[in-house]
Amino acid sequence: MSDHTAVAPEVTAETSVPTPPSAERRPHRREHHGRVFVDDYEWLRDKDAPATRAYLEAENAYTDAMMAEQKPLEDEVYEEIRSRVKETDMSVPVRSSGWWYFSRTSEGLSYARHCRVPVPPEYVADADDPAGWVPPEVSPDVELPGEQLLLDGNAEAAGHEYFALGAFSVSHDGRALAWATDTEGDERYTLRFRSLDPGYTAPDEEIAGIAAGVTWSRDGQFVFYVTVDDAWRPDTVWRHRLGTTRDDDDKVFHEPDESYWIGVGETRSEKYLQIAAGSKITTEVWCLDSADPTGEFWCVRPREDGVEYDVEHAVVGGEDRFVITHNAGSPNFAVVEAAAGPVDRDFRDLDALVPHRDDVRVEGVDAFVRVLVLGYREGALPRFALMPLDTSDSAATASTVGARAYGEFTPVEFDEELFTSGPGSNPEWDSPVLRFGYGSFVTPGRVYSLDLATGERTLLREQEVLGGYDPSGYVQRRDWATAEDGTQVPISLVMSTGTASRVDAGEKVPTLLYGYGSYESSIDPGFSVARLSLVDRGMAYAVAHVRGGGEMGRLWYEQGKTLTKQNTFTDFIACARHLVDSGLTAPDRLVAEGGSAGGLLMGAVANLAPELFAGIQAVVPFVDPLTSILMPELPLTVIEWDEWGDPLHSEEVYDYMASYAPYENVEAKDYPAILAVTSLNDTRVLYVEPAKWVAKLRAVSTSANSSERPVLLRCEMSAGHGGVSGRYERWRQTAFEYAWTVRTAGAG
Repeated sequence: MSDHTAVAPEVTAETSVPTPPSAERRPHRREHHGRVFVDDYEWLRDKDAPATRAYLEAENAYTDAMMAEQKPLEDEVYEEIRSRVKETDMSVPVRSSGWWYFSRTSEGLSYARHCRVPVPPEYVADADDPAGWVPPEVSPDVELPGEQLLLDGNAEAAGHEYFALGAFSVSHDGRALAWATDTEGDERYTLRFRSLDPGYTAPDEEIAGIAAGVTWSRDGQFVFYVTVDDAWRPDTVWRHRLGTTRDDDDKVFHEPDESYWIGVGETRSEKYLQIAAGSKITTEVWCLDSADPTGEFWCVRPREDGVEYDVEHAVVGGEDRFVITHNAGSPNFAVVEAAAGPVDRDFRDLDALVPHRDDVRVEGVDAFVRVLVLGYREGALPRFALMPLDTSDSAATASTVGARAYGEFTPVEFDEELFTSGPGSNPEWDSPVLRFGYGSFVTPGRVYSLDLATGERTLLREQEVLGGYDPSGYVQRRDWATAEDGTQVPISLVMSTGTASRVDAGEKVPTLLYGYGSYESSIDPGFSVARLSLVDRGMAYAVAHVRGGGEMGRLWYEQGKTLTKQNTFTDFIACARHLVDSGLTAPDRLVAEGGSAGGLLMGAVANLAPELFAGIQAVVPFVDPLTSILMPELPLTVIEWDEWGDPLHSEEVYDYMASYAPYENVEAKDYPAILAVTSLNDTRVLYVEPAKWVAKLRAVSTSANSSERPVLLRCEMSAGHGGVSGRYERWRQTAFEYAWTVRTAGAG
């Protein structure tokens, strides 16, 4: 067979329209449960084959040629994004172990510089004084007294096309930094150590091939890290003593079940080290007193199929307690408490702090000395509430009265109809203040400090938008669409007031409809500087909160996974029809967008309702799910069986997935314009899925080769699942995608 299956696009003199690449058909037979599928483009899976590289490069050249006329618009959007961002900027300092930690960004540089300054000694001695928790003022290009540069991302990224930090963790005594980097985009990191104290010499050693994250022991002699198996599944926790070789590292925990992954960390109190093992539906937590880092971890409660839980450490009435969030008999989760240690009772038999509610999804609890912070979701919005704790030293209090030793949860309220709120970075267990974040589609992100004694809120920072942004020039609202089965599906909308007036006058405006709908992930209201380049051009931006996501609780998720996955697709179509029927937009002005599992959603709706959309953008799209889920040797596949089902061993699951898999259901009919974006080094959704999908669309659909509704593929040749690295490169990628969206939707 030829190794040259595609060449750079040609432009004919008659039409000036580039000719799209055409991938060679090499039939590959796949048979399961007596079902045969002939896959003409499976050969593209060979990442290193010259033919594969040639095809991807030809697709990139074709996309560049087709987008050439939009290059001025792309450049314009890029400059708009850049002009709104304060490029030389600082984060709000966060207090931890006697230091204020913050980062600096500088104009022209892609990555942050991570810094710290010491907390004044008088405030270290009196940690209860709220004045000691007021962060120092950080100014651009002005070094603070005692400021120390810990890590310069720009220096570390030099010479690499891709750069990402997977760990940045300072030892409890503040003398050493453990940090890990990925320079390929494959999410395998190299761990290194750096001295932060002239009196301490960090070992000059590297540990390659680890997963993201690292946890220090309290004494600073050990770090705990995780490695992955051949399928990229985090499966083993290791303990490394600084100054020794990797060969001397101790295997602390190994998870043999291929449907589980693991992580290691510690409680905020630093009392316990924790290992969490979890599948999509079951968890198990192991603890170890952090004062004994070489000891044996013990299990809080053995795993039980379908039961998820997490554990926080609190001190109530002078006694160590565990605050446990669980779903045993409580689909939306409940919160209970027990003495710290192994739990030998059913969670449902423990004292309840937060009982189950059908209309509220409990998302977890953060424990501090003075307060418990409850994260929850109500009305498709993330919220949080506070419960004061008994901080007396009476050791009898908690064991005598159980849950009655705790206070009541009080919600933290906000005024906007749509918003996102929740605790921010709060590493200190005994802080007298709580840092929290707030924002909405129209309100730039804010960081507040909440005095736990008085309830007073202090605004520490609001995201600065250069160029005179005025939130009163924009409106947001909630709509509801009716799904096929009568379910009400929430839609969030934002647009400029001028666009809203045009809609009120009966004009149908260009609209971008975003969706995800998997893994119980929620798409919450949040501000975007880049999105202004869409709404300021007269576009409406909408989010379809479809089933499979977590916006409306655990049952909302359950109704959009495995054998109910079709609800995700039909919900999105119902939302699109609602936007059309309500008069907001029209099919020739409506563009859909989704990424990763949301890319599966895009591929499915392209097959089910192509007439509803002018264009569909699919980013790192999971468009060949059946092939991937049938291959347990692929990264993370077995873990995914709880989300999608196991078609390898179940005929019913195989048939159901085959009924919606986008790649397998491409038909000879007209499709909208399609932009697929992928990355060669993506280990979560392999580049081959969108590559095959685009090749088949070109061969089968009746519109893919037209200049009016082209099918385009852009493959980043040195990036991973998150796309390109570096903020300027990300802005450029966003500008490219927005230029396509604006053109396709017919916006100004």
